[in-house]
Amino acid sequence: MGWMSRFLAAVTFLAVGVIFSPETFGSTSPQDGQQHHLPKLLSFLKLAHLLCFSTAWGAALWVTFIGGIIMFKNLPRHQFGNLQSKMFPAYFSMVGVCCAVCVASFAYLHPWKTASMAHKYQLGFLLAAFAFNLTNLLVFTPMTIEMMKQRHKIEREAQIGEEVGWTKNQEVAKANPKLAAMNKKFGMIHGLSSLANIMSFGSLAMHSWYLSGKISF
Repeated sequence: MGWMSRFLAAVTFLAVGVIFSPETFGSTSPQDGQQHHLPKLLSFLKLAHLLCFSTAWGAALWVTFIGGIIMFKNLPRHQFGNLQSKMFPAYFSMVGVCCAVCVASFAYLHPWKTASMAHKYQLGFLLAAFAFNLTNLLVFTPMTIEMMKQRHKIEREAQIGEEVGWTKNQEVAKANPKLAAMNKKFGMIHGLSSLANIMSFGSLAMHSWYLSGKISF
């Protein structure tokens, strides 16, 4: 995922630059009396914003509420955990890039200095979604994966982990202090990661409400 991290960093710097210095990239406010935007550029930015937002929203909806639950209920736990350890870095990277593009395009179309309060709130929601995903990608996910590997090792020693569901883990943990302690640590970090993911989803949901008000049928 090295190339993805570098790409995400580049898009992040671009988004920050557009927010704090939109005029550098040619953005002008309506109050300036000068509209130097090219119609094609405006259309491209709006399309990029819509596509990236819909991608981030759809991916978050599927992973959080559908795909993950189905996999957990049907795959052996260790197989499920190993799959998640490969999927989540890609998921958070993709959603992070999409959020960064949304931030950059929205900030360009609505420069901070002249943006309405509603636009500033929306930019804040997009920034929050990006920040939560970045935190998950760089902090919580690596910690969760490392703890998962340690717990898998303990579970293999106890000859569990190939079953579906948590029942055997909970039963063995009652008589295995080492596994119980690892469960507690893993649960805490995994809980923080899940909370950050839900907060990101909620921020995107707020922006979806804003976008719905812009659609005319």
